[in-house]
Amino acid sequence: MPRTAPIPTNAELEILHVLWKKGPQTVRQIHPALRRERDIGYTTVLKTLQVMAEKGLVVRDETERSHVYAAGVPEASVKRRLVSDLVERAFGGSAAGLVLQALSSKRATPGELKQIRQLLDEHKQGDA
Repeated sequence: MPRTAPIPTNAELEILHVLWKKGPQTVRQIHPALRRERDIGYTTVLKTLQVMAEKGLVVRDETERSHVYAAGVPEASVKRRLVSDLVERAFGGSAAGLVLQALSSKRATPGELKQIRQLLDEHKQGDA
């Protein structure tokens, strides 16, 4: 994420999820995707996108009659920044605290556990 782009709010993150999944969209396309999750007005989505464009979270293509919005920040970068913020604020900088809390709060699937083991093995080999 660019240094100037802030951590997105929950509402902004909802919009980013739509754009990351579906690619560039107009407000008319984004609005129904958000309405499936909660009651939200068209003008609220439009205003949120305008604010997001000012923050650098989305980019707006104004060449068409209906403006097209695209994510202005990569998904992995946003997630990394959100996790870092959470680790610092809620777990005093302890990544282990975050992982332990996550695994005790919600049961991981066998596939997820396999991925976690692989990651731990990679980290262990890196320390050797």
